[in-house]
Amino acid sequence: MAVRIHFTDDDLAQTRLAQAPDPMWESLLSMHMLQTDTASFAFGGWRQAVRRRLTAPLGDLFRLAPPAGYSADFLTPAAGAGGLDAGVGALLSTPRQRLAHDLVELARGGRRLPSWSGLLARGDLEAVKQLGRLHRQYFATALAPWWSRIRGRFDAERAAHSRYLASGDLGGLLNTLHPGLVWRGPVLEITGLGVDRDVHLDGRGLLVLPSYFCWRTPTLLKDPALPCVVVYPMPHETALSTAPGLRSLNALLGRTRAEILATVAGHGVTTSELAHRTGIAPATASHHIGILRKAGLLSTCRAGKAVLHTVTPLGLALLDGR
Repeated sequence: MAVRIHFTDDDLAQTRLAQAPDPMWESLLSMHMLQTDTASFAFGGWRQAVRRRLTAPLGDLFRLAPPAGYSADFLTPAAGAGGLDAGVGALLSTPRQRLAHDLVELARGGRRLPSWSGLLARGDLEAVKQLGRLHRQYFATALAPWWSRIRGRFDAERAAHSRYLASGDLGGLLNTLHPGLVWRGPVLEITGLGVDRDVHLDGRGLLVLPSYFCWRTPTLLKDPALPCVVVYPMPHETALSTAPGLRSLNALLGRTRAEILATVAGHGVTTSELAHRTGIAPATASHHIGILRKAGLLSTCRAGKAVLHTVTPLGLALLDGR
């Protein structure tokens, strides 16, 4: 199954890579990570620190963003590309019809909604203001202290694809971002979402957004009528000395192989990219990749012209301490 996004010539001309991290998308996706215990090597330290700071009222915000299935589309307005103030401003200006539609969609999944969700669905001013206050409080607690690091990773990710942006090679760009994104012009296929549908851009173009807290698979909004944004996971370069559980992996796999496993887990990478990130020779990286693949911890697949290595479910379970 796949989501297939169909491009016209106008869409190709308007497709772009985001200029900066989107605080609204990072807020939503980080809420997902706070409600699970996966990816402890990448988010364990952050998760522990944030959970100690969370206040009870933020639980209402989390009910709008369950870690699996549908999250309210109105939490990630397109204006978030302009920063937190623009994003929260757009959130406060969400049309009543959009609020009601998304809350009904959430309720279909059997989720318990905030006590004031009925007022929110009717566009009640105080309920909408409460939503904005909670969002700002959450960002200040969970993201602001780490925002410079998130921005640094974003800038590095964007720079890594600058050659495709400079040459206008859209296919080359889309085929190297993530194994779950496959360009078969004029269609972009997104796999791993567990749904099968077609999205026609009809001249709207596409925004491609790297995300720090997006995990394992790319994602996008459910409603195809909204501006189309494809969000994909950025790679995580986690220091082994600070990653919970990875010290024991050093003893099991050896430091280099444990570092390779942790590096690949955040994002599919080529052999040369992996060698650069871990500071080893490409031939050495290829040797260790072969051993990890034989052990069932890594898999290798072709995405366009690139050959990408990804972590298997067994490898992820090992990293997560399961």
